[in-house]
Amino acid sequence: MAYRTLNAACVVETISRLELRIAARFPAAGLRSVCKTLHETATRCAAEAERLNQPALAVRLSVYGVWLLGAAALAWLVTSVHFEAVELEAAPLIQILEPAMNIAVLVGIGVVSLGQRETRIKRARALDYLHELRSIAHVVDMHQLTKDPGRSGAKALPATEHSPKETLPPALLERYLDYCTEMLSLTGKLAALLAQSCKDAEVADAASDVESLTTGLAQKIWQKMTLLKRP
Repeated sequence: MAYRTLNAACVVETISRLELRIAARFPAAGLRSVCKTLHETATRCAAEAERLNQPALAVRLSVYGVWLLGAAALAWLVTSVHFEAVELEAAPLIQILEPAMNIAVLVGIGVVSLGQRETRIKRARALDYLHELRSIAHVVDMHQLTKDPGRSGAKALPATEHSPKETLPPALLERYLDYCTEMLSLTGKLAALLAQSCKDAEVADAASDVESLTTGLAQKIWQKMTLLKRP
């Protein structure tokens, strides 16, 4: 199973190493702070993924409690009815079956409702983290928007008074953009980690949306990087 599931510790460690790499190349860049935020979020996501894998004990105990109450009610019902020898007439049977069916229905409703509550609690927690990861992906995209590879090379257009200030040479600009794609990829991995732990259809769809978002944003950056290689 080591190579069939995502390892939360490895994802967090990779993000931590990426933060150090960004700090070494761009110590004063805002991208470093974004990666630090991603690392903090990843640490919390890893802990949350571990909790999502565990049963909600309070809810499980409540389910067992409902079962026990139902069994106790049925036992009391049976013992409270007095049978005359072996004569089982319709009226006494109805006196037992009707309330017994009502108890069974109530127990079933209680068990299903509590089971769904555990799913809803885990889903809500996972979706909160996925929303945060989606926001981080957009923040990463904002940091690369003003990085224009079209201003380098022989065919570059002259800058205007409103053009963003370009301070990075092509080699460092390529490295900066590459760091952005790595951050987006790792953001998608955190989303997949939550989906892997929660095993809920709605969470899986939301995680897939985050992965699609990060992949689409990374593709835009790769297109920029190809422009840097032109003569």
